[in-house]
Amino acid sequence: MPTTDLPDFLQDTKGTLTLQDRRTLTEQALVLFTDNYVHLPLKTAMHAVHPVQRLRLLLTRLGRQTEQTVDPEWRFHAELASIFHSVRDLHTNYLLPAPFAGRIAFLPFLVEEYHDTNGPRYVVTRVVRDFTAPAFGPGVEISHWNGVPIDRQVDLSGNRYAGSNPAARHSRGLQVLTLRPLITHLPPDEEWVVVTYTGTDDKTHELRVKWQVTENLPPFVNAGELSEAAAAQGLDLAGDEISRATRMLFLPDVVALEAAGGPAPEDLTTVPAEAGQDIPSRLPSLFRARAVQTPSGVFGHIRIFSFSTRDPAGFVAEFVRLLGLIPQRGLVLDVRGNGGGHIHASEFLLQTLTPRRITPEPTQFISTPLNLRLCRRHATNPTRFIDLGPWLRSLDQAVETGAAFSATFPITPEAGANAIGQQYQGPVILITDARCYSATDIFAAGFQDHAIGKVLGVDDNTGAGGANVWEHQLLKALFEEPLPADTTSPYRPLPGGAGMRVSIRRTVRVGALAGTPVEDLGVVPDVRHRMTRDDVLHDNRDLLAEAGRLLAAEPVRRLDATRDASGASIAVHTEGLDRIDVFVEGRPRTSVDVSDGDSTVTVTPAAGAGDVIRVEGYSSGTLAVCRTLADGT
Repeated sequence: MPTTDLPDFLQDTKGTLTLQDRRTLTEQALVLFTDNYVHLPLKTAMHAVHPVQRLRLLLTRLGRQTEQTVDPEWRFHAELASIFHSVRDLHTNYLLPAPFAGRIAFLPFLVEEYHDTNGPRYVVTRVVRDFTAPAFGPGVEISHWNGVPIDRQVDLSGNRYAGSNPAARHSRGLQVLTLRPLITHLPPDEEWVVVTYTGTDDKTHELRVKWQVTENLPPFVNAGELSEAAAAQGLDLAGDEISRATRMLFLPDVVALEAAGGPAPEDLTTVPAEAGQDIPSRLPSLFRARAVQTPSGVFGHIRIFSFSTRDPAGFVAEFVRLLGLIPQRGLVLDVRGNGGGHIHASEFLLQTLTPRRITPEPTQFISTPLNLRLCRRHATNPTRFIDLGPWLRSLDQAVETGAAFSATFPITPEAGANAIGQQYQGPVILITDARCYSATDIFAAGFQDHAIGKVLGVDDNTGAGGANVWEHQLLKALFEEPLPADTTSPYRPLPGGAGMRVSIRRTVRVGALAGTPVEDLGVVPDVRHRMTRDDVLHDNRDLLAEAGRLLAAEPVRRLDATRDASGASIAVHTEGLDRIDVFVEGRPRTSVDVSDGDSTVTVTPAAGAGDVIRVEGYSSGTLAVCRTLADGT
C-alpha cells in the first residue's frame, strides 16, 4: 500500500479550475439546492442555515473576481464544501475532484470511545501493521489531541462536518480524528498530530505522528451511472469511504479474501455453528456470522457492515444462507457503522425475520417544476430500472394545491419485500449506533415499525439519514436518456472531475410512527447500552451479554412444516403456538388448534402441485411465525 506524507501530496494539488469553472460549479449547486433538495425546508428550520443565499453570495464574489485576482483554489473548495456541510446532511455533498477523489488521509491507528463511572474514555483499538511507538498499541488511553482534551477535540471535530443530530456529530467527530476521505473532506490543516497517552507501561507519553495519504479501495457501486443500484442509493458516502479504508488499513486479510472472490467452496460450511465458531461468508466485506456464547445462552450474531451491492437478490440469498447456520433460539443482528447502500437490499431483508407483511418505507419529492419535469420524463419506466410515474400526479396537482411535497410511494417494490417471507423464527435484537445511516436508517426504521424485535442502541439514536441520494451525474443522464435528450435540461457537465450529490426523495415511517420523517430524527433505540472497555477491546463482550439477556427474556416460537406429495396434508412441528392457519395461493383453507409437538393438518381441497402454501402460527391470537411451502417442500 503506497503512501505519501500529507505535505508531499499537497504539492500536487494546486488546482486547474478556471474562474468560469468555479461559476459553473456554484450554479449547478444552486440547481440542486433550489430545485431538487428534498430536505431544504427542514434543514433551514432545524439548523437555521441558508445554503441558497450562501451560494448566491459566492456567485456574486466570483463575479467580482478576475483570473488574476481569483482566490486560491483550495479556498473555493473549502467554501463550497462548507455550504454543503452546513445542512448537516451526509447525503448532500460537494465531491472534490482529482487528486482528492479516491484518496484517504489517515493516521496509523484507530480511536474508539467507551464509558465508565468517570465518563467517556478514548482508547486506541487498532494499529496499522509495522507501526510502532514507545508503549503504544491497542488499549492505551488518549487524554489530549494537539494539547486539547480529547473529548473537547471530538466535539470540535464533529461540528465541522455533517451530522444531523448530536449523537451523529459526536460519533463522526471521533471517526474523522484519524480517517478523512478527501472526496468529501478537505485535507487536514495540520501536517502532524501530537497525541498524549497513557502507555502500556502506565506512564504518560507524547507521540508526534504524521498524516499520510493513500489510495482507497474502490466503491462497490458507481452511483453516477444509469442503473438500478445508482437510482436506489441510500448511502453515507464519507462513512462508506471510511469503512473501506478501515478494512484496507487494519483488516488486510479480509480485503485479500474479498479480492480472491470469497472463501473457497470447500471452506463454506453447511453445518450449523457451535458456540465460538465463525461462519465463512461468500461476502466477507458485507457479513460476519457466528455463534456467540453469552451468560444467557448461545445465540447467533450477524454483523452487516454495508448494504452496498449491485445484486440485492444475491445479498439476501447469502443472508438467508447464514441464517440457516446460526443458532435458531435467538439472533443478534448488528448494523453498527453501516452507512447504507442499496435501499432494496436493506428492505428485502426485513421479511426474513418476521411473519408479518412488510410495507416498505414510502418516499416523496419536494414539489418543484424541475422535479415535475423529471417525473414526467420517467413516468412510464422507459429505462426499466426507474419508474417515477407514481409521484407524477401529486407533483402535477401541487401546481394548483401548493403542496410542499409529493404523495408518498416506496422505492422498494413491495412484491420483492415479501417474496420469500420469514426464514428465521427465533427472537431478534437489532444493535444500532449513530453511524447507521441512509439505507441502514431505513432498515432500522422498518425493523421497529414492523415490531420485529427490540432495538438496542449504543447511541441515543441512529445517524438519521432518511433519503434516497442521487448524484448530479445521474440527474444529468436522466434528462439525456432515453433519446431524444431534453435540450433544455439545467444540468451541465461539472468541470475538473468534481461531483455533487443531493437527497432527492425523503423517507417517512410506517406503522405507529406513520408519516414521521427519518431525516434528523433517526431511530431511537428501545434499550440503551454504553460501550465498555471490554466492548471496544474484547469483541463487544458486554454488548453481546446485554443482547443475550434481552433475547433470553423473549418467548421462542417454532413452526416446522412439510407438505406431502399430494398436497392434501401438512406435517407440522410446533413450539409455543396454539393455532395454525393454512392458506393456499393466498386463500384460507383451514385453521386448527395445536400444542407443542408433532401433528398433521389436512388441506381440503388438496393443494395443487404448483400451489404455494403459507402456514401461519399464532400464540394467544397474535401472528408469531410462518412457513411458506412451495412444491416439494
